[in-house]
Amino acid sequence: MSVPEIVQSTLNGDEIAARVSLGGEDELFITSSSSLVYRSDGILSDESVEEYPHEADRLTLSEGRRKTKFTLEYPLEGTKEFTVPSDKTDAVLHPVLAGVLNGNGITDPGETVVKTYRFSELTLIITSDRLVKHIGGAVWDGDYEGYHFDDVTKLAFEDGSVATQIVLTVAGRPERIKAPNEEANDLRERLKRALFEYHGVTSLAEFNETVGVGEDGGGRNGGAVDFGDGVDPLDANPPEPEDREAVAATETAGDSDDSQPQSQSQSQSTDPLAAAGEPQQSQRTQQQSAQQSARAAATQADAPTDDVETAFDGASDAPTDDEPESVSTRDDSGFVADAAAESASATSAAAAENADYDPAELAERIDTLEAAVEEQSELIERQQETIEQLIAELRQGR
Repeated sequence: MSVPEIVQSTLNGDEIAARVSLGGEDELFITSSSSLVYRSDGILSDESVEEYPHEADRLTLSEGRRKTKFTLEYPLEGTKEFTVPSDKTDAVLHPVLAGVLNGNGITDPGETVVKTYRFSELTLIITSDRLVKHIGGAVWDGDYEGYHFDDVTKLAFEDGSVATQIVLTVAGRPERIKAPNEEANDLRERLKRALFEYHGVTSLAEFNETVGVGEDGGGRNGGAVDFGDGVDPLDANPPEPEDREAVAATETAGDSDDSQPQSQSQSQSTDPLAAAGEPQQSQRTQQQSAQQSARAAATQADAPTDDVETAFDGASDAPTDDEPESVSTRDDSGFVADAAAESASATSAAAAENADYDPAELAERIDTLEAAVEEQSELIERQQETIEQLIAELRQGR
């Protein structure tokens, strides 16, 4: 695959160690001294190449849903940054980080970076000669820790339900690193392979036996991180939690036993009075109802007959809602007739207007409309292609 001329002119004799596609014709080129981001000619920008030296003091990533921004900080030049598609983040980070480690003298000439792992704010880098660990918001800066394989004398793994603990014994002191189980197996195998190849062994047992002879393994129960069974409480002898719970339960039970008979006695002493009062109240109610019925009957007997007949006669003369008014009926009929006449007139006018068009003229108009539709369709297709190209360039980090 050919290298663009604008990139070749920027190499200054350096060889390309790696290249990563950024989408379309955009690419990332890695040399021993810098990373080169090439952008092809497009709608948003002309053909260009940007250089990012590897002697950076700090490397930070800002990940978004579609783009990831790489920021490199330099002691004199300030910060320089570039963006790549989110799905290219890991492919770009690995060679860029390898170049930064080499540019800062952390790795030796000929040392290769095997794999880079990121677990939240923990970054682990396995090389052919060492393990590099960095904790913090940045992917790498001067606060890193490195464990050269020359100093590693024992390796162990402690499996957990969520994470796996890697225990490296370095210069007699255990170093523990947690990795999520989703990636722990891959990390375990790559670390063992790099460590075994460096020391010329083929298994973990052989490595611990030959390299770690006479050393404190610092495994699950050993090393400086073993705090024993815990810290005894200070000079105090409070009752045990179980004793306190038992006492509280006994007191609660006693209170409930004392209160229950009292409530029952109160209810029993109240019920006879209520039962005795019910017949008396019922008898008084019946007497009052009888008196009211008698008064009502006397009142009806004294009412005059003429008033009742007059009331019925007046009710028979009042108009009812079921009788329609002749005026409203005539108005509705006139309105319907007028609407029908107007509709018939409009239909006749439309028929007369259509009859005036010549078939040849109609065919010509149809041909004109079809041509306009085809032109609009071609314009929409060209606009769609432009929009798709813009989206592609934006996703490439332009």
